[in-house]
This record gives sequence, structure tokens and C-alpha cells, in this order.
Amino acid sequence: MEENMPDSLGVEETDVTDTDGAPEVTTVHAGIIPLLDCAPLVVAAEFGFAEKHGLKLELSREQSWASIRDKVTIGHLDCAHMLGPMVVASTLGVGHVRTPLIAPMALGLNGNAITVSTTLFERLQEKGLDDGDALSGARALKQVIEDDRKATRPPLTFGVVFPFSTHNYELRGWLAGGGINPDFDVRLVVIPPPLMVANLDQGLIDGFCVGAPWNAVAVEAGVGEIVVTKSRLWHNGPEKVLGVRQPWAEAHPRTLKALIRALVEAARWTEQPENRGAVAETLADRAYLDMDSGVLMRNMAGTLPRSLPGSTVKDPDFITFFRDHATFPWRSHAAWFTEQMIRWRQIDQDTDPCAVAERVYRPDIYRDAVRPLEISAPATDWKSEGTGPDHGRFFGNAVYEPNCPDA
Repeated sequence: MEENMPDSLGVEETDVTDTDGAPEVTTVHAGIIPLLDCAPLVVAAEFGFAEKHGLKLELSREQSWASIRDKVTIGHLDCAHMLGPMVVASTLGVGHVRTPLIAPMALGLNGNAITVSTTLFERLQEKGLDDGDALSGARALKQVIEDDRKATRPPLTFGVVFPFSTHNYELRGWLAGGGINPDFDVRLVVIPPPLMVANLDQGLIDGFCVGAPWNAVAVEAGVGEIVVTKSRLWHNGPEKVLGVRQPWAEAHPRTLKALIRALVEAARWTEQPENRGAVAETLADRAYLDMDSGVLMRNMAGTLPRSLPGSTVKDPDFITFFRDHATFPWRSHAAWFTEQMIRWRQIDQDTDPCAVAERVYRPDIYRDAVRPLEISAPATDWKSEGTGPDHGRFFGNAVYEPNCPDA
């Protein structure tokens, strides 16, 4: 892909590989899913950031999160673009074999949305859907479900990308906010992100929660409408992480820190508006997302399409790669994921979310890795949600306070 690379990549020539000593290994095998938030890994590999830190980053595109999990589990991949809750579930041995994983950095914030078929969207509008209210779609959906039940129609079906995913918990939280029981009133099924639009188009599902760019792809294909974006449900909500097998991390601490530095610098470069074109063109390549770069550019700018020709909605917080500590692995996020697993009866009710968070999310490694970059990292590992400037941006007016000793 050298032909797509701009003349100036913004990568300084300064050699920083000796900060912690040379990496134990120089080739790192990482998995990605065709989603916009795999960008830090792709940019690090394609634009010189990995090389700057003494690494060769070899990427393997996978079609499903189950494939990512399985290949990391057996060591075919050293690390991966991974769902935050998946790292927790794998470490606990839930839904699969027990595999100790850690998340030493996050790969961004936001980027998801809930999209429904055009037919269902029209029904929601008839029930009073209000774009200004993040939960109005769920309340309208409750009325649709009640109408369907009276008419003895089958329950509506929604797709999520994985049982242990932010998407599953966000969709469930949105539904519950409208008075809908996700385990009784609707049917939830698992579908890989790249296949969501096809399933919606063929009428196999009525809606889905998925990451960028697939919501916009559905709208531009004329088969769906975005009801609400994640940033409106949860301001600066967590998303993917760098998932790493704990034994590999312990055997290669210098390699891991070099990788984190490369990815953090790549994330910072990716977020700069002047670099969006180069990033979009690279991600659009057949080796990665294999689609029109214009869709990716618009998603990165937070310009989302509506079905009416020429109509768009602007969401400046739609996806974030670096600002607002987007790469920091907050332990409070891991605790929230664990609490959601408890809430939806995926794990034992007596599981300790604080202990799980401290074991799986590793801000200590992150801080140590970025220190030579002079990048500010939060001094605390925990934070509240829905308070302060985030008030009203956490599932309506909800507040999350991590009930952990060090929080």
C-alpha cells in the first residue's frame, strides 16, 4: 500500500526504542475487525509509527469477534483490536475457555449507533420519535411492541455483534430505558459487524447496534435509519481496547510498551482533521474495510446520513480516537462491564467487579509506556459517569459511581 502513503506522514525520526531497552521481539501479530476504530492499528502499521518504535506490526483481518477471541486464545495472534467486555469475559472463562487477557490501553471512545429498518423507523415516527431525546426511540418502540403483541405478530429481532460487547449492553440499556425487557419483549441475535447491513436488507432483523461505519452504510444503502448514536447515550463511552494475552505481555514487557507508544501516537495522528483523508483512503483498501473512503471520511467528521437525499445529522462526538483520554484504560469501565454481565445474568451474581477491573484493565502499564511521549495520563484509575459536564449524557439522567475501594 506504499502508493497511498502521503509524502509527509507526521512521524518524527527521533529514535525512542531505547527508552525501556530494545523490544524482546520486533514482530507483533495483531487482529482487527473491519471497523473504523481499528484505525490506530492500521495507521501504526501503514504510516511508520510501529517502525519508529522498533516494531513490525502484522495485521490479520478477521470477520467476527469470535474469530478474534479464538486466535488470541491459542496464540495465533499476540494481541487484537478487541471488545472491552470480551477481555473481561475471556479472563473469567465465560462463554468460552478461560484465557487470561489484559487491556493495557483503549482504542477510542464512541462510534456505535442503533439503526432500524426504514419500515420500523416509520412506525417509530408515528409513535412520536423525537430526535432531541436519546431515549424517545425506545419509548416509541415500546408502543410498537405493544401493538405487535395485540396483533399476535412475532417479536422484533435486533442484532448485536457479540454477547459480551458494549453494543449488547448499550442496546439493552436503551431498550430498558423505554420500558422494554430485552430478554422477553424482543429477540436479540449475534451477527458479525460486516454482515449487519445484509441481514437488515434481507429482513432477517429489524434493527441492530453496531460500530462505525456500518450504521451509515445501512442508511446510504437505503435500508436503515439511525435512531440514536452512542455519544448521545453515553458521553465519551468506552469502546474497543488493545486485548493482550497476559502470558505474552509478561514475557514481552518492552515490546508491549513500544506497541502502546506506537498506537497512542497513531491515534493522536488519526484524529487530526488534516489526516482524515489519508486515513480514510488507507482504511478503504481491500485489505481492511474494502469500501468507499467517503463513507469513512464522513464518519470521522461526525457527519451521519439520513435517508432524505442530502440530509445529514452532525454529531461532533460520534467517534474519538485520542482527545478526552480516549486511549486510557479506565478501570471504572471494566467494572461497569462486569456489572452489566451481572445485571443480565451472564455471570455469577457474587462476582466482584472491582477485583475483575483491577486484574484486567492495566492503566499502570499505560502510564509507564506513554511517559517518554510526555502525554498526560489521568492520575486516577476510576471515574464517575453522568456527573459534572457529562450530566444527562449517561442513559438519560442516570449516574454511575464505581463502588470500589480505590475509586
